[in-house]
Amino acid sequence: MHGTVPPAKKSRARKTFWLKQLHTWHWMSSAVSLVGLLLFAITGFTLNHASEIEASPTSVERAAQLTPPLLEKVKADDAPDAKKPLPADVATFVEGELKMKAQGMAEWSADEIYLALPRPGGDGWIAIDRHSGAVTSETASRGWIAYLNDLHKGRNAGPAWKWFIDIFVLACLVFSITGIVLLQMHSKNRKSTWPIVGLGLLIPVIIAMYFVHQ
Repeated sequence: MHGTVPPAKKSRARKTFWLKQLHTWHWMSSAVSLVGLLLFAITGFTLNHASEIEASPTSVERAAQLTPPLLEKVKADDAPDAKKPLPADVATFVEGELKMKAQGMAEWSADEIYLALPRPGGDGWIAIDRHSGAVTSETASRGWIAYLNDLHKGRNAGPAWKWFIDIFVLACLVFSITGIVLLQMHSKNRKSTWPIVGLGLLIPVIIAMYFVHQ
């Protein structure tokens, strides 16, 4: 016949169970967010010192000429002062000639079609003269540091990167929250836990209140 499990033993078993769960979630979330944390930490430094880091911008200009059937298509398309994509066959031709994507909403006027192509760490555009069929483009790059800085800000990075940031934020929240709970569970044996946590909160608050210009 089995005896009743003492309450103290139940309490220890429950604590052991939650410690294992918290450690599992803590290391899993840290593994998922590790590369992102490194990226955002490094680019946080480069953004903070952006004025001191020299960039070497480069630009490439290209030109092409629409074929007569494609020129007739952009001439006949009655879309002054509208925003819509390039016709599929025009976009395919432009991409093949200029070696750059021609996707997105273009600005159509009576004389020109202008497609802005901003991207992380640079810029780009394609312009089509609706009368002559002349196609011109430019791509500009500010270098790898600017590219990574724009990823940090989510600037012109597209929906896939937006989803990555959302998932990364969730992983960081799990990492932080499980870390706080683990600190609380171990704090009885580590007397300096909460003073150090408090210091980590107090330092930025003091700097924001007294040293940041309002």
